[in-house]
Amino acid sequence: MIDLHLHTTASDGLCEPAALVDLAWRAGIRTMSVTDHDTVAAVSEVKRAAAASGIAFVPGIEITAVHDGRDVHVLGYFIDCEDAALAAFLQRQRDDRVRRIGAMADRLADMGKPVDRDALMEPRPGGWSIGRPLVAQALVKAGHVMTMHQAFDLLIGEGKPAYVPRCGRSPADVIDIINRAGGIASLAHPGLLRRDEMIPGMIESGLTALEAFHSEHDAATTEHYLAFADRHGILVSGGSDYHGDKERRRAAFGTIGLPPERFERLKARVHRES
Repeated sequence: MIDLHLHTTASDGLCEPAALVDLAWRAGIRTMSVTDHDTVAAVSEVKRAAAASGIAFVPGIEITAVHDGRDVHVLGYFIDCEDAALAAFLQRQRDDRVRRIGAMADRLADMGKPVDRDALMEPRPGGWSIGRPLVAQALVKAGHVMTMHQAFDLLIGEGKPAYVPRCGRSPADVIDIINRAGGIASLAHPGLLRRDEMIPGMIESGLTALEAFHSEHDAATTEHYLAFADRHGILVSGGSDYHGDKERRRAAFGTIGLPPERFERLKARVHRES
């Protein structure tokens, strides 16, 4: 099994890096990539643990771009995690995440649903990234909602009362940053984004692949994006998007991934462009 979309506690996953590798091995995953949001903080530890377990590892990331006020997630694979321009960009991304979470906490307080703002904003290990799942957890802990899903559905999801939009770079800029760091860019879960009209422009900007295989793509959606990629002459990626939680993506862990022949095409593209 090849799973190129996994998250750790360095962003919004629930598994520590080494623990995720252990789970991946037991789930039958033999090639993996950790794609934490706007950070590569877990890459070194996962790389070491994967090597010790006999799992092939691909350095990766999931970077959030913004288009028309909406988040657009772009996966980067085979990136140089030491690239200085990438590191500076990711620091700015994480700084904006802190701003955004603080603003959400303030809105919740104004609504009479306060959370522990100090706990949300306390420093995390170097390079680790915060996001809305932390706010959702805080809302559950404070007793304002029963579940994290309810927190998103009622309060902090897009368009909800405590939602604060992100300030971010365009998809074209993010694709360029990934490419300049020696990586290849893939649009994450396009079936959830539902903005197919954007994709040709992203391809012109250097997008290499679409994430056709994903835990929340049904068979028809997967086939749609496989055909879309073929029509536009680009490749595909795939992964479970496992966060360690109890949503549908948990059930997909170890069952949804990228077929080996598709992975070989991604590797060949990296070698051709390096």
